[in-house]
Amino acid sequence: MDYLRSLGSAAASSLIQKSGLTLPFSLGDRVVGYGDPVWTLYDATKRDDSSPVSVFAFDASDPQRRDLLPLAKNALRKLRTTRHPDILKFIDVVETDSSIHIVTERVQPLWAALERWSSKPVKSREEWLTWGLHRISVALAFINDACQSSHGMVRVESIFISPSGEWRLGGLDVMSNPTDPAAVLYSVGERSRAYKCPEVHKGGWSALKEIPVSATDGYSLGILIHTVFNVKDSSHDPLPATANPPHTAPGPSAKGTIPNAIFPHYKKLLNPTPAARLTPSAFLNHGTAPGAFFSENPLFRICEALEGFALSNEAEKGSLLRTIKDSTASFPPEFTQHKILPALLTSLTHGGTSASTILPVVLALGKDLPPTEYTATIVGPVVNLFATPDRGTRMALLEGLPEFADKLDKNTVVNKVWPHLQTGFGDTVAVIREATVRSIILISPKLSDRILNNDLLRRLANAQLDPEPSIRTNTCILIGRLAPSLGPNTKSKVLVPAFSRAIKDNFVHARVAGLMAMMASIDCFNAEEIATKVLPAMTGTLVDREKLVRDQAFRAMDLFVKRVETHAAQMPETAPEDPQSIIGAFPLGGASGSTPTAGGSSAALVTSAAGAAGALAGWAISSLGRKLATSEAQGSLSNVPSIDRPASAPVEPASTPTISALPSPAASIATIPSHSKGMQLGTKAATKQLLNDDDEWGTDSGAADVANAWGDGDLMDVNADTDDWGAFEAATPEPVAPKPISVMPARAKTAPTPTRTSTLSPPQTKPRTSSPLASPSVKTAETWGAFEHEATTPEKTESVKNMSLAGLSKEEKAAEMARRREERKQVRTSRLCNKVWTLTHRRKLPR
Repeated sequence: MDYLRSLGSAAASSLIQKSGLTLPFSLGDRVVGYGDPVWTLYDATKRDDSSPVSVFAFDASDPQRRDLLPLAKNALRKLRTTRHPDILKFIDVVETDSSIHIVTERVQPLWAALERWSSKPVKSREEWLTWGLHRISVALAFINDACQSSHGMVRVESIFISPSGEWRLGGLDVMSNPTDPAAVLYSVGERSRAYKCPEVHKGGWSALKEIPVSATDGYSLGILIHTVFNVKDSSHDPLPATANPPHTAPGPSAKGTIPNAIFPHYKKLLNPTPAARLTPSAFLNHGTAPGAFFSENPLFRICEALEGFALSNEAEKGSLLRTIKDSTASFPPEFTQHKILPALLTSLTHGGTSASTILPVVLALGKDLPPTEYTATIVGPVVNLFATPDRGTRMALLEGLPEFADKLDKNTVVNKVWPHLQTGFGDTVAVIREATVRSIILISPKLSDRILNNDLLRRLANAQLDPEPSIRTNTCILIGRLAPSLGPNTKSKVLVPAFSRAIKDNFVHARVAGLMAMMASIDCFNAEEIATKVLPAMTGTLVDREKLVRDQAFRAMDLFVKRVETHAAQMPETAPEDPQSIIGAFPLGGASGSTPTAGGSSAALVTSAAGAAGALAGWAISSLGRKLATSEAQGSLSNVPSIDRPASAPVEPASTPTISALPSPAASIATIPSHSKGMQLGTKAATKQLLNDDDEWGTDSGAADVANAWGDGDLMDVNADTDDWGAFEAATPEPVAPKPISVMPARAKTAPTPTRTSTLSPPQTKPRTSSPLASPSVKTAETWGAFEHEATTPEKTESVKNMSLAGLSKEEKAAEMARRREERKQVRTSRLCNKVWTLTHRRKLPR
């Protein structure tokens, strides 16, 4: 079959090339199913707009067709001048002495459609055939009444199917007016394939001049009814028994599958007497009467309603749209896509309140169109509706967006859809706001980076504050789904605050959505962000009042902790020392300053607040001890005045212990009980030997000793921000008379340790003052300005305390409070270091 098509197309193209013509169309394959002695049917394409057309070609150079040239010329003349919606649409013609090429709308022969419809349900096929007969009856009524002509050749080969599934009447080869001198029906009708009515059998074709022009067409219409209902294909004889002499009236057995409502009129159409024969116009009137076979046909009713759809009221439009939705499955696909859909799109472009009801039907009918045809037919009118202010239309667009979002290109979304779609975020109707949020994910892949990372996120930030909990929840879910598409900087700045806001929402499902969005966006966070931002934001939900939230929180925490553990396992056990860092220069291990090894790094970990304070104090003393000269570190402390202490602290005895070795700075601090206020130094350890001779210059004490260097508790109440530490920090030491001491160079650990002696004078107790932290008044013969006159850390919190929080938003207040806590922490650390250094210096003063 394909070979025959290509062979016919090649022959026609060769003929055209020989004629030297430039045709306005590109000839395609020949339609094999069309068998006509005059014309050859081809599928073709127009060159100017690539639209599909059909070409009826007549080759006069063929000797067998030469005598058919008058019929071809008559068909061209009548088709060019007769214009009607139900008659084959003429577009163009290329005519030469040896050929005629008539260009029409793209059609296919009726025989091909009949064969395709033979397998359809009986009811659907009957409705389609009845509707087609209505269109042919209308065309014949127009030819007979308006044109005062006879078609003369009404048969299946003269009828074609348009792309919309409508029947078109063609075959105007013998169409004639009795008053026309050039009429061919009466002279060369014998050469055509026209059905012969009884009067032609009796008096020849010239007898048709004496009877009404509609008589022969009425008889041919009757034969056509019999053919479409009872003849299976073109190989069977289309003529009923009554068409042969003596033209007896058809009985019940001749009915076949002709509908009962049509059969009485069918018999009248085949009446052998022209005066009593039913005309096409009368047949049409009978069929369109209320309750008749045409008026009850659903395809007929829809076509009639579509013609006056623009002028119908809302009730009539609604009724038609419901009929279309309910009956779409039974309609021919081509009728739905090319007849109903264009009519609805035309009404849709005019807008109005009915657009909201038309749009869902349009989208439902157009979903089966090919992608290219869908874009050309539906996308344009639908996109233009985004500019309408009607809420019903906008809601219909948002609900129908899943049907056509994938058909939109990026330029259309950015320039035509988004500018109007974003107004829905601020709509006063909550339903539209929520539908707008839901629709964003459908077009997000086609939004520009500027819109995605800027304009859209600002809209979503406002949506998270919406009074409707469902909108807040859906906004959080949307942000989670958009997270992978955001830029790197946007991810680090937006995601955690957005999800944290959802986690703190008072709506339980919003909190669950926040946790789930965190989990879904885990790949958007690095390990540091998870540890410092994500996990702290989720910890509060572990004790949420709703079990649903708690369960989700534990799952989320487990997921993120595993991710951090995986990252931590790949990190080095210790960071390289930085010479510029104080902590790097003086490790927390003790006075020796040895760096913890890989094997012993875990032993130096601090697991409590008291251990942290002790480790910090040990670091401070170690750093100071390294800066003292050997002669200063081995001095006599007999005349060091005592420090005022609370009454509960015991007084040091007057005994003079012998210092046999240079004390370790961490071990030279007496172990005392911890108190909540004030810094208190213990005195019981003063009567004991501070260091064993065997451990002089030994290794540092363990982590536990460092942790307990200031006793069992903290050195001071680090949270007592309001206490007065000024006296302690600004005090100057009293002068003491230095005593000569013996200085020995440092030796290796294996060398014998000589005994050195020094005396320690008993402390002199002074009366208590009103201040709980009265600093000792110490004078020295040497200048220690580096420590005694060092400026204290400025009290940055004073301005913060006086700053009013009124007028700040919830997020700004939280940020301000976090900043204040950080400043207080830094101030406390600075105070602790200053006090440790001062205390160490005073205990090391030479006498």
